[in-house]
Amino acid sequence: MDKIPVTKDGFVAMEKELKRLKSEERPSIVKAIAEAREHGDLKENAEYHAARERQSFCEGRIQELEARVAHAEVIDPSELSGDTIKFGATVELVDEDSEEEITYQIVGEYEADIKQNRLSITAPISRALVGKSEGDSIEVQTPGGTRHYEILKVKYA
Repeated sequence: MDKIPVTKDGFVAMEKELKRLKSEERPSIVKAIAEAREHGDLKENAEYHAARERQSFCEGRIQELEARVAHAEVIDPSELSGDTIKFGATVELVDEDSEEEITYQIVGEYEADIKQNRLSITAPISRALVGKSEGDSIEVQTPGGTRHYEILKVKYA
């Protein structure tokens, strides 16, 4: 598996979730399974089946996070600089049609969150932005049609 780019904050969040799952969630599930076993017949024991399902989900998530952490290439945007857009950049754009301004940070695939204006490096708008500079215009194909943006500011923080 290739290295996966991730910001420093994204890496810390993955490690924090992994630690919580291993130190809190996993023991809690083991306890719930033990308690459910005490109730008798496991074939018709809904608590037991629910706890086993939770355990399966938790173990899958732990494996997923361990793989991500093992293959993460941590990039601290505050240590980057320059005029061109690359991974970790925070970019201020203006929609050339609606004049609406928006700010996005380009982050790793697994830490993207549109509600926090964090775009995956693999998103169409990110791919269009990479390599561009302040003042450049880009064209992006979206499900709603073609959008045109002008890059107002590029910063690394």
